[in-house]
Amino acid sequence: MGFDLAFSIKVFSALFAIMNPVVNVPMFLALTDGATPAQRRRVASTALIAVAIGCVLSAVAGAQILALFGVSINDFRLAGGLLVLLIALSMLHGAPSAQHASTAQERADVDRADSVAIYPLAIPMLLGPGSIATMIVMGHGAMANGHELAFAAGLLAFLALLAVALLAAPSLARHLSPRVAAITQRLMGMILAAIAVDMMLTSLRAVFPALTR
Repeated sequence: MGFDLAFSIKVFSALFAIMNPVVNVPMFLALTDGATPAQRRRVASTALIAVAIGCVLSAVAGAQILALFGVSINDFRLAGGLLVLLIALSMLHGAPSAQHASTAQERADVDRADSVAIYPLAIPMLLGPGSIATMIVMGHGAMANGHELAFAAGLLAFLALLAVALLAAPSLARHLSPRVAAITQRLMGMILAAIAVDMMLTSLRAVFPALTR
């Protein structure tokens, strides 16, 4: 099959909405407060590698791991859609998602800038349950429909944008007002809600074929 641009854009949009680099830039700066520029670059690079590995593993092996527990991809698609919808609703209300946020105590327990790269920055702030569920569902869909190239393009495009956001965070923060962040969060919440509904409807149509008539 040829390159599916629409699917590639869908992958990029889902990742952008759920990980939202715009909203996470202030959090990245807060977690690395007092760090040198070199330390910040090291934290950003480590987090990016962790997110990339997590996304690829979820997309490639997620369905096989679910099968070991006797869970079908349609069952997981419905559950994942519900989880993503909850995250989207939190974003629409301007509140941080409990699934993708670390607590104040957890942040206080991190005593060195270098130690925040994997936890809590990469996991769960960027690669949380919602991100993993989205990657498993979209990765399975890509392999089932021959859209692996489109999936890879969407993922790489997002990772490139995330890299720019983290590495240029100090510069971006000077031009990123709270109002812009709030508007972006709510807009991405709407997009994420639509993706979540699509995931749930796809699962329900597979279980109840009559719904497609």
